[in-house]
Amino acid sequence: MHRIFIVEDDHVIAGAVRRHLESWGYQVACAEKFDAVLTEFLEFDPQLVLLDISLPFFNGYHWCREIRRVSQVPIVFLTSASDNMNVVMAMQMGGDDLLAKPFDLQVLSAKVQAMLRRAYDFGTAPALLSCGGAVLNLSNGILTIHDQRVELTRNELKLLQLLLERKGQIVSRDAMMTALWESDSFVDENTLSVNVNRLRRKLEAAGLPDFIRTRKGAGYLVEEAVV
Repeated sequence: MHRIFIVEDDHVIAGAVRRHLESWGYQVACAEKFDAVLTEFLEFDPQLVLLDISLPFFNGYHWCREIRRVSQVPIVFLTSASDNMNVVMAMQMGGDDLLAKPFDLQVLSAKVQAMLRRAYDFGTAPALLSCGGAVLNLSNGILTIHDQRVELTRNELKLLQLLLERKGQIVSRDAMMTALWESDSFVDENTLSVNVNRLRRKLEAAGLPDFIRTRKGAGYLVEEAVV
């Protein structure tokens, strides 16, 4: 079941679109906080976004750029401003298609089906792991922290992925060494400590001190409460 995220401040339109798409079997969520669209996007991790241009706080172009920093998920703009300038702007900002209001719901669902088919029929959806301001895109290995891209080594990427996948849980040192061993690296206790410390320094430099917490005698963990 594909997940679709609707960013539309007209509750009547958002509700109608949501009900229609749910009737087609999609899992649908509507944005609630229009000053925190990216946060809600990351929490829902959708496979397609329907994005209005005229929104409170920041317009759709702004949120399209923010989403594009962390994801290549298909974005379809919904707008009453369908002149050539807005069409060009929508595409330049990273949008994939545009549907002018008022639109027929059957046309919308046809566009959604076509977009999802093109995006995902030949591969799996890109996965995002996030916690406390850090967003790790598993499809390309890019870590973004507060709009800042952080370069990771292969070992650092594997360790961070494991910690984020088990967010809120303690990950044992043995499990972490196993993750590194699968990358064909020579791993012992000292190798693990070196890699964890390097990763911690990179996270701290990007504004996330104490992101990886140590549980003495047990392992390491990251928690959503970390900011």
